[in-house]
Amino acid sequence: MLKTRWIALALCFFFVGLSSQGVLAQLPDFTGLVEKNSAAVVNISTSQKVNATEPQLPEGIEIPEGTPFDDFFRHFFGEGGGQPSEVKSLGSGFIVSDDGYVLTNHHVVKDADEIVVRLQDRRELVAKVVGSDKRSDIALLKIEATHLPVVKMGSADKLKVGEWVLAIGSPFGFDHSVTAGIVSAKGRSLPSDNYVPFIQTDVAINPGNSGGPLFNLDGEVVGVNSQIYSRTGGFMGLSFAIPIEVAMQVVEQLKTQGHVSRGWLGVQVQDVTRELAESFGMKKPQGALVSRVLAKSPAEAGGIQVGDVIVEFNGQEVADSPSLPPMVGMTKVGETATIKIIRQGSTRDLKVKIGALPEDEGTLLGAEEPAGAQTFDRLGLSVSNLTAEQREQLEIPRHGVLVQAVNPGPAYDAGIRRGDVILRIQDQIIKDVNHFNEVVKGLPKGKSLAVLVQRRGGSSFLALKLKD
Repeated sequence: MLKTRWIALALCFFFVGLSSQGVLAQLPDFTGLVEKNSAAVVNISTSQKVNATEPQLPEGIEIPEGTPFDDFFRHFFGEGGGQPSEVKSLGSGFIVSDDGYVLTNHHVVKDADEIVVRLQDRRELVAKVVGSDKRSDIALLKIEATHLPVVKMGSADKLKVGEWVLAIGSPFGFDHSVTAGIVSAKGRSLPSDNYVPFIQTDVAINPGNSGGPLFNLDGEVVGVNSQIYSRTGGFMGLSFAIPIEVAMQVVEQLKTQGHVSRGWLGVQVQDVTRELAESFGMKKPQGALVSRVLAKSPAEAGGIQVGDVIVEFNGQEVADSPSLPPMVGMTKVGETATIKIIRQGSTRDLKVKIGALPEDEGTLLGAEEPAGAQTFDRLGLSVSNLTAEQREQLEIPRHGVLVQAVNPGPAYDAGIRRGDVILRIQDQIIKDVNHFNEVVKGLPKGKSLAVLVQRRGGSSFLALKLKD
């Protein structure tokens, strides 16, 4: 009996050992990747002279002299003391050609008076900015050196969610630090970056990692580490990298012409909600809903109209509104794009010649309050006609009524607020107050209706429903 128990126990340890070896066999070994690519990753330090009036440290915090942190704080925040000083910052980058071209982030080198690139062999070389692009957060530097180690380029398009990735950089100045994780999502749109479909990962990224490479397991660069999402300032499991295809397209333009040209449609778009999908007769929410077409834009010339839902761009599915700007932006200026839209329940293809994105997209002024407000209607709105001055200011040559006040009711529930300009209800373009009142009287109950409003220079559709 005792012998049988010992045999059973031995078998248990044997199978546990096999199981552990199986788990370990599935975990990647990054050592070869790091050894092969570390030499092509660089540390970037910048310095900038600031006026004495500019703050150095947060109020109430002093540099602790004589402590191990003295040099650290002075390095990042300057000396202070009311004298003009030099502020230094750190970042990362990687060599893309053996004759000295280095790729990094725009925000790493922005406004720098001097940029120093430190190689793995401890050489420090002063770099010049070949070009820098704020919209993509990509900068191209040049150092005077030859026969440098370079990284191998991969494809972010081929990345799969759940795939292992690795970052090499200089967090807090610790050169060639290696962190790893997985791809959390692809095609992420961030509020401040409309033209980059970010790769989201859970790779630990901290200040100083910016501009460093993101590798796949084949040792190929698939992204440029750029941003983190944090409520504390430290890493919280959400980091974002610029796809290498986007970065290298920017690099090529910076090398050849010194600036970046992007494709432009000239539309404002928004997501299609469930209620808006119902109002447009769509089976499900999808695509980018056109809420405004700019005058004399490629979209206007190509026949795109307010209320169209763009569902495909050059054969690529447009899942939601953030998906469209990167597709358009990466299209060559002058190229004719095929755009599939849904208009009033039917699908059609349009041919649009892509224009160049203006340097200054501009902003529109808000509406001022005119006299002559109307009484409240069944929507809970008081509206008035726009004056000539307001139309010129808001760039609304014709149509529309100004919301003077909003009472509790369907309009308030839909999100309509004082100062909005109502341009359209369903397929009815609102001409003036009289026309608006006629349209409102005939609105059906219990059905979602799309209302187009202009607010602070931007237009968007809101879903309104009158209760049964």
